[in-house]
Amino acid sequence: MEVLHKFRALLVENTDKLAYTIGEENGKTISDAKGEISRAIESVDFALGAPHLLKGEHSVNVGGEINSYSMHKPLGVVTCIAPFNFPVMVPVAMSTMAVAVGNAMILKPSEKVPFSAHILSELWAEAGLPAGVWNVVNGDKEAVDALLTNEDVMAVSFVGSTKVAEAIYEKGTKHHKRVQAFGGGKNNMIIMPDADIDTAVNSFLGAAYGAASQRCMAISSAIPVGEKTAEAFVSKLKEKVEELKIGKFDDQDADFGPLISAEAKAGVVKAIDEAIEEGAVLTVDGRNPRVENEDGFYLAPTLLDHVTPSMKIYKEEVFGPARIVVRVNTLEEAIDLVNAHEYGNGVTIFTDSGKAARTFTDGIEVGMVGVNVPIPIPVGYHNFGGWKRSRFGEGQMFGPDTVRFFTKTKTVSERWLDTEYNESKTDFTFPSS
Repeated sequence: MEVLHKFRALLVENTDKLAYTIGEENGKTISDAKGEISRAIESVDFALGAPHLLKGEHSVNVGGEINSYSMHKPLGVVTCIAPFNFPVMVPVAMSTMAVAVGNAMILKPSEKVPFSAHILSELWAEAGLPAGVWNVVNGDKEAVDALLTNEDVMAVSFVGSTKVAEAIYEKGTKHHKRVQAFGGGKNNMIIMPDADIDTAVNSFLGAAYGAASQRCMAISSAIPVGEKTAEAFVSKLKEKVEELKIGKFDDQDADFGPLISAEAKAGVVKAIDEAIEEGAVLTVDGRNPRVENEDGFYLAPTLLDHVTPSMKIYKEEVFGPARIVVRVNTLEEAIDLVNAHEYGNGVTIFTDSGKAARTFTDGIEVGMVGVNVPIPIPVGYHNFGGWKRSRFGEGQMFGPDTVRFFTKTKTVSERWLDTEYNESKTDFTFPSS
C-alpha cells in the first residue's frame, strides 16, 4: 500500500504536467483534463482499500468440526486496452486495483495518445513499483491481437466503441481470457414539464458538448416531455449553444477543443448531413466553425431538433458535438424509447416529482441512471458499466466488481484431526452439514 500512497501523491503533484500532456495529445481543455485526473485519483483512493476488499468469507464449524473460508488470489498477467478520450483516467481506473490485488499489468494505450501513459509509467517507477509489474505496449490492432492471443495474459479490460468491444470479447474469450469490454452508448436526458428549464439547459450543455462530446457518457439526446416543455427547452438551449466557444486546449475561454482526427470530424459532419436529409431540423449549425489562427479538427456545437427514433443519428452513437432533440408526449413514452435502444449505457431525468423519478428509475433498462444530475457516472467506489450492447463480458469497471474481475476465488474446507480421532467407517454419501 505504500507504493499506492506514493503514486497517489505523485498524481496530485504532477496534475499540471499530466493535464498539459492530455491537452496536447487529445485536445481537451486544461480544466477538463484536470477533472479527468481528479477522477483517476478517486480510483487510487478506492484501490487503497484493497486489503479490506480482499478479505474472504469465514464460517466456523460448518459440520463435523470443519471450518470453511475463502481467499482471493491474483490472476497473474492482465491487460488494459485504453481509449483515446481518457488517456489517464481509464488506465489508472483499470490498472490500479489490478496491481493492488497482486497482478502484473500490461497497458496498451490508444496510439492516438501515447504520451500520458509513459508519464504514468514514470510515476509508478518513482513510487517504487518493482520493474515489470506495470508495463506499456504501444501499437494498433496488431498489438491488441498479440495480447488477446498470448497464453500468459489471463484477463483483458477494454474501453472503446461497441464494434471493437464485441470483437475483443469474441477473440479474447475464444483464447480463454476473462474479458470485460465496454462499448458505446446513446445517453439520454429526459426533461419533465415540472423541471427547472434553466437548470436542465445548463446541465445538458456541459454533459452533451464537454470534451467535444468525445465521452462514452456524454448526453447524446434531449427528450423533453410535452410540446410546451420542448419549446421552452429548445428555445433556451439554442441561445446557449450559440454562445459556446471552441479553441485550443490551453485557451482558458474555450468550452471545448477539437476532435481527435480528420476521420472523426468527417464522420460527425456526415451524420449531421444525413440527419438533415432524413428530416431533422437543423437548429444550430456548427459544421463550418471559425477558429482564429488555429489549424485542427474543429467542429462547433450542432443542435438538431425534431429527430425521430427511425433516423440514423438517433440509432447510432455520434462521437462529436452533434446533439439531438427527440420530442415525446409522456414519461412512459420516453422510458419505452430509451428501453428499445440497443445501447444501455447512461440516462438521466430532470424533474421535481418524486413519483416521476421513482417510475423512471424502476422502469428504465440502463446500467447507469441519474436523477437531476448531468452525467450519471458513479463515483469510483461504485460499479461503472452499461447494459445491453454497451458492455460485453464479466463485471463492471470501478467499485467492488474490479476486485472480483482481477482475482480468482479459492475456497478451503478445513478440519484438524485430534490424535485420538479414528474414522470408524467409510462414508460413501455426499457430504452435507
